[in-house]
Amino acid sequence: MSEIPVVQVTDLAFGGKGVARHEGMVVFVPFTAPGDAVAVEIIRKKKTFAEGRAVRVLTEGPDRVAPPCQYFGECGGCAYQHLRYEAQIAAKSSQVEQTLRRVGKLTDVPMQPMIASPNPYGYRNRIRVHRVRGVTGFFGHESRELVDVAQCLIAEPAVNQALKRLRNSKVEDGDYSLRAPGGGGPFFEQVNEAVTRLLIQLLDRTLRSGQRLLVDAYCGGGRFAHALAEHAEKVVGIETSAAAVEYARKQAGPTESYVHGDVADHLGEVLAAHDGARTSVILDPPPEGVGPRVLDLLLAAAPSEITYVSCNPATLARDLAALAKTYRLTAVTPLDMFAQTAEIEVCAHLVRADV
Repeated sequence: MSEIPVVQVTDLAFGGKGVARHEGMVVFVPFTAPGDAVAVEIIRKKKTFAEGRAVRVLTEGPDRVAPPCQYFGECGGCAYQHLRYEAQIAAKSSQVEQTLRRVGKLTDVPMQPMIASPNPYGYRNRIRVHRVRGVTGFFGHESRELVDVAQCLIAEPAVNQALKRLRNSKVEDGDYSLRAPGGGGPFFEQVNEAVTRLLIQLLDRTLRSGQRLLVDAYCGGGRFAHALAEHAEKVVGIETSAAAVEYARKQAGPTESYVHGDVADHLGEVLAAHDGARTSVILDPPPEGVGPRVLDLLLAAAPSEITYVSCNPATLARDLAALAKTYRLTAVTPLDMFAQTAEIEVCAHLVRADV
């Protein structure tokens, strides 16, 4: 076993681990809080940093609280239950700004207050659990060992009822997606319906009205496009999932149309058919971001504004750096779509620099 140094945690890194220093090296320690003095077992050393495991907390930081979940620290789902919710919000907002500055090299980041989850617990409208040899639950923290979970505190009550039924059943081993009834439609990917509604309200306040065209790229089942259709004379959604496009078309209003296919293959044609000065674009890509081809199409067509919704601040930072050639970043608003976890949703608004 490695030495057991005592370190002082000073910050929280993106991903949720506490940041400390030992012998001139940064040490990342999960499930710690700023202000904690922690005895740490060094479990892995790299050239420029080390990773540790908290053996015991000697002095608690001012934001530390008792986690309510009995599985916290063992289950791999949550990272922040040991922190006051207000401290979680502050930490995540700081992580977004630091990521945009470090990865995107953005010097002026117009951060807006983070939109908190109305329900810090009991908000997830779906979970994915695994069942192996009679054990039903989630993978452990940085482990493929299954943690037997009877109740998930961040899931809606209806989801926990589904989990209870699954645990009492005799189904085969495998992966199971458990969902609450209702919500934003089967093809809208957000797990927190309350924050999703707040995100749509933010988009409604942010996007220009009286536009000729609103493009919802990576539109899923058309939740954004449908809710924001009044902002433009014509709304076009683009989505790779055929089932999602079919669902969106069934819900569509008279000004909405939906294109099945890759955004990189169809965005250029959609933008070229309309006046860029009166076009708005919403981007809601997967975690890997939009990709070079889509960025090139946007820069060539130069729509008047782009609103970029991202669940990955690092790829958002990379893409914003590319768009900064033509666009001015006007607002960056984090949203706590995934309370108690290390995940962060961000909405960034850009306008053409000549507007």
